[in-house]
Amino acid sequence: MKKLKRSARLVEMTQYLLIRPHTLIPLTTFADRYNSAKSSISEDLAIIKEVFEAEGLGDLQTLAGAAGGVKFIPRVPKEASLRFVDGICRQLEQPERVLPGGYLYMSDIIGQPLVLNEVGKTFASAFAGKDIDCVITVETKGIPIAYATASYLNLPVVIVRRDNKVTEGSVVSINYVSGSNKRIQTMSLARRALKEESKVLIVDDFMRVGGTIHGMIDLLAEFKATVKGVGVFVESGEVEEHLVEDYISLAKLSGVDAKTRQVTVVPGNYFN
Repeated sequence: MKKLKRSARLVEMTQYLLIRPHTLIPLTTFADRYNSAKSSISEDLAIIKEVFEAEGLGDLQTLAGAAGGVKFIPRVPKEASLRFVDGICRQLEQPERVLPGGYLYMSDIIGQPLVLNEVGKTFASAFAGKDIDCVITVETKGIPIAYATASYLNLPVVIVRRDNKVTEGSVVSINYVSGSNKRIQTMSLARRALKEESKVLIVDDFMRVGGTIHGMIDLLAEFKATVKGVGVFVESGEVEEHLVEDYISLAKLSGVDAKTRQVTVVPGNYFN
C-alpha cells in the first residue's frame, strides 16, 4: 500500500481493526502495510485507543514482546444497550404482535440489520471475558442473532438441527421435552460440526421455559463440550421456573393479555 497521510492512515487503521475483532495484529503488519515506522504506528494506535474508550466503542489491548501486537475487543456501555433495548421493548408492546398462545411476532425486528448489529454487540460485550470457541444456536430464528454475535467475537457459528440432513453426514441426535407444550422433540448436531471438549456460547431468540436450550446443553454433553454462557434476546416472565438458571436476557416478556392484546415488555436480567 502506498504511503498515506496520517489522517488517512488513522481512518484506514480504524477500519482494519473494526472488521477484525479479537484478532491479534502485529505492529509489523501496520508498519509494512503503510510503509511507516513502528514508532509512528504506536502513536496512531494510542490515538485510536483513546477514541475507542472515550466513545464506548471497545478496548484496544496492547501485548508486548516479539509475539505481541494489538487486539480490538468490541464493547458497548450497558447504558447504551439499555437505551437500545428500551426502544425494542416499546416495539414489542404493539398489540398487533400478539400471537395465539401468548407468543409475540418478532421476525420483522430480528430481520433488521441495525437491530441485529446492536444485539450481537451487546452479547459480545457481555461474554467478551469468556474463553469461547464457537457460538451455537438451534434453527431457525436464532441463526441471525448467532451470526451477529459471532461476528463481534470473531468466532464460528454451529447450528443445531431439528431434522437430520443428508448433507450433514454422521450426526448425534437426542430427544428432549419442549418446555412450552411438553412434547417430545428431536434435535441433532453433525459430528464434524463441533470438536470434542469445545467451549461454547449458546444464543437464542426466545426462551419460554427453556426446554430447547436445556436440550442443547444435553446434546453438547455428548460432545464433552463446556457451556460458557447462554444469551437470549427475549425471555418469558410468565413461567414459575425456567429449566435453565444461568443465562442473560436482553428483554423480558412480563405480561400478555390475549383478550385486550395488552403486552408488557421490560429490559431483561442483563440490566439488573
